Amino acid sequence: MTGDRNPFRGLRLDAVDATRRRFLTVTGAAMGLAVVGSLPGLASADGSAVELTQLPEYPFTLGVASGDPLSDSVVLWTRLAPRPLEPFGGLGPRPVMVLWQVAEDPSFRRIVRSGSARARREDSYSVHIDVQGLRPWREYWYRFRVGRHVSPVGRTRTAPAAGDSPAALRFAFASCQAYWEGFYTAYRDLAAREHDVVFHLGDYLYEYSVGVGAGVRQQQLPADTLRETVTLDEYRGRYALYKLDADLQAAHASAPWIVTMDDHEVENNWADEIPEGNTPTPTRNEFLVRRANAFRAWWEHMPVRLSQQPIGPDVQLYRRFQYGDLVRFNLLDTRQYRDDQAAGDGSDPPNPGSLDPNRTITGAEQERWLLDGFAERSARWEVLAHQTAIAQLDTRAGADVIVPMDTWDGYVASRQRVLGGAAERGVRNLVSIAGDLHRSVVSELKADYADPSAPVVGTEFVGTSISSGRDGMDNDEGGLTILAENPHVKFSNFQRGYVTVDVTPDQWLADYRVVDRVIVPGGTVTTRTRLAVEDGDPSIHVLGGQA
Repeated sequence: MTGDRNPFRGLRLDAVDATRRRFLTVTGAAMGLAVVGSLPGLASADGSAVELTQLPEYPFTLGVASGDPLSDSVVLWTRLAPRPLEPFGGLGPRPVMVLWQVAEDPSFRRIVRSGSARARREDSYSVHIDVQGLRPWREYWYRFRVGRHVSPVGRTRTAPAAGDSPAALRFAFASCQAYWEGFYTAYRDLAAREHDVVFHLGDYLYEYSVGVGAGVRQQQLPADTLRETVTLDEYRGRYALYKLDADLQAAHASAPWIVTMDDHEVENNWADEIPEGNTPTPTRNEFLVRRANAFRAWWEHMPVRLSQQPIGPDVQLYRRFQYGDLVRFNLLDTRQYRDDQAAGDGSDPPNPGSLDPNRTITGAEQERWLLDGFAERSARWEVLAHQTAIAQLDTRAGADVIVPMDTWDGYVASRQRVLGGAAERGVRNLVSIAGDLHRSVVSELKADYADPSAPVVGTEFVGTSISSGRDGMDNDEGGLTILAENPHVKFSNFQRGYVTVDVTPDQWLADYRVVDRVIVPGGTVTTRTRLAVEDGDPSIHVLGGQA
């Protein structure tokens, strides 16, 4: 690339407006991801000059992100929104030219890929750049530019090549981040602790009214936040509100994310084409239109490929990510194909519906895909990355067994087929990571919890929420009951936070990071416990904290 064709050249931090500075300096984590003072150049992907769009206001208010890393590619994302809580981010009808760069260093002295893309109104001015030709298992840095405005810098990393044997992998997983119930202090901590990849396992947003004053955040917000999301514009506005949080932006910019969704990205406890009982969209057609709106807004705001772009009310969520022969992640979808919840969707004893051998939480096609993958035995650690607990969780003290119908407890045959299928196919180390419960629960997995002699076939790590449920406590009455009534549960906690996992060929090591308070900013994050699983042995070892 020649200097004459480098539209990044010569831009300095002092050329950026005050709005941008505010977004880059809210937290120390975000500050560390700010653009450097003097930027080298960029032309289009074919080396030709590009037409630069001029915008009077800073457009990168929602940050940057990367995701879905493969061994030779990664997706880069941003959405242009000078006025993010207005329709279409305050932009007019014309496309906007966005330039992008990928470099081997955070100062962008060794640029390896660059190009341009048009942000279009029909995509709410989001861009999804599938950068090809990258080197396996390598860090990269990326950024965007529109006119004189330059985005924050993001860090990403590709996966190892097929057949490689990485010595270790560090990843994090999180879920459930109700905006009005707490600050995203856990994300500030996550961004400061370097990870190879981050998983978000659902409930990125909530469809409910944010409410006057935005709960604990005490903000004045537009009127559309005071009602439940139904229309495409309402879902877009809700994602924009969540993504304005500086700690969430910093976490996205710190590592590539792999994302799926649970229920609240559409509405509470939906199942396939069936909405919840108390809904503003009660008919099938109304709900499918709403689901299409929700899926479209999800895609526009997530760092995922074009293959995840929804077609009406359908989206391809389940997919795999391979980290050499060390770990394979099976990202699941337990909403789009499930049967309706049994017994009216509450907490009930095992019943004819929950025990029906024909009922499924994954759908038949996804289940076959999962079991066929188990048979490949392509990695030492086979991970199910998904929405909610597989383990049986008896929630009532005493002889009666009462379990939630929305988890895998409401789909016992699915649990038996998946866990039994993993054992039959010789999966070496089966691990489930999940969220949804707003509490941390670590369990040993059995294909049949009705049989006390059934062997342990895997391990499950359910992470708590980022903010949903407010501060919580070390353990509430519900958590103590779960510990007392379920001998396969080895750890429970009712604070907010996330989980960091270090994986080697010999060991899986999980740190449960918890926040003392989320209803005020600046809470303290500590490791509540450290839990280990050894290669070939699904039992759980507590290395720190209290079990």
